[in-house]
Amino acid sequence: MDAEPKALAVLTVLTTTDAEHKARDLARGAVQARLAACAQITGPVTSVYRWEGEIETAQEWQLLLKTTTARYAALEAWLADAHDYDTPEIIATPVARGNAAYLEWVERETAE
Repeated sequence: MDAEPKALAVLTVLTTTDAEHKARDLARGAVQARLAACAQITGPVTSVYRWEGEIETAQEWQLLLKTTTARYAALEAWLADAHDYDTPEIIATPVARGNAAYLEWVERETAE
């Protein structure tokens, strides 16, 4: 029986913004700072949410960043500072399994 592959501490981090150019700026900045190995932008998507007691509907662009648990705190702080939303969505999900070479690449690209 083959051994389970080594689990690497990789996360996907989701945020959204209200304009494609803002998503591109966040993606480029995070990768340039080595806080994320890469970022993918999807949009526009329709978001429905409650804000300040009202139901809102807005077009947004989703940004999915790949990082490590070691770099997450720095990425979260950077996103919170660089983002123009009062309360930006910043959600991290652990990667349970994946292509070992890709996961190792994420770790190399986010090394300080």
